[in-house]
Amino acid sequence: FKGDDTCEYLLSSGRFLGEKVWQPHSCMMHKYKNSEAKNCLIDKHIVFLGDSRIRQLFYSFIKIINPQVKEEGNKHGNIPFEDKSASIKVDFLWYPEVNGSMRQRIKSWTEGSVAKPHIIVAGAATWSIKLHNGSNEALTQYKINITSIAPLLEKLAKSSDVYWVLQDPVYEDMLSESRKMITNEKIDAYNEAAVRILNSSSRNSRAKVKVFSVSKLIARETIMKSSDGLHLPESSRDTNAMILMNVYCNKIMKPIDGSCCQPQPPLTLIQKLAFCFFTLSIIGYLIISLIHRNNYRKNKSCTDLEMGEEKKPTISTPHVSTAEMLLHCFCKLGLIMTYFYLCDRANLFMKENKFYTHSSFFIPIVYILVLGVFYTENTKETKVLNREQTDEWKGWMQLVILIYHISGASTFLPVYMHIRVLVAAYLFQTGYGHFSYFWIKGDFGVYRVCQVLFRLNFLVVVLCIVMDRPYQFYYFVPLVTVWFMIIYATLAMWPQIVQKKANGNCLWHFGLLLKLICLLACIYFLSFSQGAFEKIFSFWPLSKCFELNGNVYEWWFRWKLDRYVVFHGMLFAFIYLALQKRQMISEGKGDPLFSSRVSNVVLFISIVSFLTYSIWASSCKNKTECNELHPSVSVLQILAFILIRNIPGYVRSVYSSFFAWFGKISLELFICQYHIWLAADTKGILVLIPGYPMFNVIVSTFIFVCVAHEISQITNDLAQIVVPKDISTLLKRLLCLAGFFSGLLLFSAVQEQSKH
Repeated sequence: FKGDDTCEYLLSSGRFLGEKVWQPHSCMMHKYKNSEAKNCLIDKHIVFLGDSRIRQLFYSFIKIINPQVKEEGNKHGNIPFEDKSASIKVDFLWYPEVNGSMRQRIKSWTEGSVAKPHIIVAGAATWSIKLHNGSNEALTQYKINITSIAPLLEKLAKSSDVYWVLQDPVYEDMLSESRKMITNEKIDAYNEAAVRILNSSSRNSRAKVKVFSVSKLIARETIMKSSDGLHLPESSRDTNAMILMNVYCNKIMKPIDGSCCQPQPPLTLIQKLAFCFFTLSIIGYLIISLIHRNNYRKNKSCTDLEMGEEKKPTISTPHVSTAEMLLHCFCKLGLIMTYFYLCDRANLFMKENKFYTHSSFFIPIVYILVLGVFYTENTKETKVLNREQTDEWKGWMQLVILIYHISGASTFLPVYMHIRVLVAAYLFQTGYGHFSYFWIKGDFGVYRVCQVLFRLNFLVVVLCIVMDRPYQFYYFVPLVTVWFMIIYATLAMWPQIVQKKANGNCLWHFGLLLKLICLLACIYFLSFSQGAFEKIFSFWPLSKCFELNGNVYEWWFRWKLDRYVVFHGMLFAFIYLALQKRQMISEGKGDPLFSSRVSNVVLFISIVSFLTYSIWASSCKNKTECNELHPSVSVLQILAFILIRNIPGYVRSVYSSFFAWFGKISLELFICQYHIWLAADTKGILVLIPGYPMFNVIVSTFIFVCVAHEISQITNDLAQIVVPKDISTLLKRLLCLAGFFSGLLLFSAVQEQSKH
């Protein structure tokens, strides 16, 4: 830990990921769009002062503001640029040497007669080497001149951002005869002089001239692609301009994926209260543990010296009380949440940008597939989508989604489309599982609803408080929660139709189908009526749950993307359970699901359908168009997979215990990855061990999986305490919960007021 000044790292160190993606040491760099750049630089005046290399940087910088700019104008003269829509002025001033003229220009800004620029980017040296044929006298004069300029730049740094750009190395083999005297040895000498002299009088001051040395590292990797051996290729100078934009704008715009130069966010009132609560829980649990330990020591068995026998303790180990169990859970949760905060809110651990390569995605996929096959066991039951099989399905899907996220594979459209099917498959299981439970059990009690809602939402609510994020940020949990409530409302509303009732009269089956058709009609209407959808979820306090960045568009997008798949899951469950009741399918161990002939035909159709979808997804050219088709066609691959997995009896009779283990904690894995495996709210990668990417992934993954497993245990333990079976006690707890969320809304409103 070298301190939290990530600006220092951004300006001085980093490496290339691939050929064009620059990764600063320890932090993440945001790629600014022109609209973001304008918002950051509104009413600002920026000056680039120097030679042709600085002119290149000037053009790359203004192209971020306006990509249509052409590199025109006098190469050896001043070049102005203005964006009137945002009142931004950017000037290039031609000063190829560090001399009296440059000093006079800088001095004019310090005297107050001329308005000071907000940002000054300066640098020059190669012309001095060229004009004086690389003589030592020229270097001596350069030192004298920069010594005279340094105090002026340091004075300007108190009110403006001042950057001195060190000289990039050259590719000596490509230099023209007139530039042969510009050697890397000479450039290093000039850079060394500039670094030593700048800030020499203000070493302990916060206002310093920022030395832009990272350009040298970039040039070492890319100068071979230069057209003349002196000037950087366009991609490299664009990287330098983007670094400059990050240094100045990140602290203003605060982009999620731009952790460089961003200060640690201050603790909110709710976070402070959460910290106090967890601290008190830890202290309370430690006190109770010490009391129990002392009681145990007093009453433990001791040796009778006279008889030489051991006496039995008079008091047995005390039973763990509900209060102690609560404190134990909150104690563990408090320590875990501290780790979450340190990983993704404090500037303690490093963060890096994702970089996609085919090998970084597909090699881990093959690896986990081999592991999954290795841990194959027989299932306890051989029904379609039995518990072991659904856990296995959730497990391998979750592992694939995790690899997809950490490898940054969303940039590769075929992979993105297949991952969308996996998310849809989770929702399909939601429809299938909850419909099956309500249909078979007929249990529409409050206890069941509260148990499901608690298990789904507990971790997310805690993270919203600790990490200061809106509920909708963890989009999958709101999605599953809302769909669960829709399934419950559809089946619980009058007339309640369950399997027991339907077995007595077949007409009830048509009644249930009518309910499902009404549900489909509502989904269809809302999917084509964005206004109606947004009105429903814009009412307070629903808006507090489903708004992200001030509107519910993200919620609308997520809901619409998989709008039919839960209905498909419910319909599949209904048809499957009806066939099972009438004994039209065979689910014995080793038996095919249908007769041999029918099984072969259906299996062949399923394989063709599965491959057809994959071919279509792989040929996708436009994400928007494919997303439009996805809700209607994703069910084909899901159904094809279910049939391929269940028609052959020997395949249905085995499962992977490796995948099933991960499936049991799949929800916790999905949510925890946001902050302790990935970083910057999933935009980057957490770096616990810098410099060793593979070892870092192994260590961070081990901790991440252990934490997810522990949170799953905590959630299960708390669910038994917080959601009791006794209805009167449960109603009291619900009233307390309503008070808790009312308090959260109140504190949230106070925070909003204080921000404004």
